[in-house]
Amino acid sequence: MTGAGATGSGASGSGVNEMLLEFQGYVLAYRLRAAVGGRVAPPGEPLTLAGYAARRLERQDLARGLVRKGLDPLRMRRLDALSDELMFGFWLNPAEVAAFLRAAIRQGSHPALGDPDAFAALLTPAEKGRLGETGVRLVCAHHLTCLTLAAPMLDPDALAGVWKRVEATTPPLFVDELAAAGQV
Repeated sequence: MTGAGATGSGASGSGVNEMLLEFQGYVLAYRLRAAVGGRVAPPGEPLTLAGYAARRLERQDLARGLVRKGLDPLRMRRLDALSDELMFGFWLNPAEVAAFLRAAIRQGSHPALGDPDAFAALLTPAEKGRLGETGVRLVCAHHLTCLTLAAPMLDPDALAGVWKRVEATTPPLFVDELAAAGQV
């Protein structure tokens, strides 16, 4: 997933932008899960960009190894653990979104799951400043639309419509961790 506005001063090439957007998605998923708390709260501190990249490379190597060498239960468990830690696919996997929302709703939900202002509260003041009012609205629209992926999982036509809305609202790079790394 890439977006026309997803460029950073140090980013070159769509592969780098995709990885940075993936990290940004991890940061926002971490913040949302931490805000919801309870069983959906992520364990430990959020990964840095470098820590995320190292875990992502390890996950990628494990996946390649499983394809080349076949399924190994130990390596498969590590791959699953890394996927969980990285919240890999959190925003764009309808099954992940549905599981998260079910768990969040069971424990009382959170305003950020549907209210753009509450979701915007997950952003830091510096991020809001980089994005501006229109950018904040785009970020909230994108991520709240991603949460709607859970509803039409069984209806391919509705799912196609949601995907169009998700792709139309891809946010630019903006999180503080990327700004500190000189990527925005």
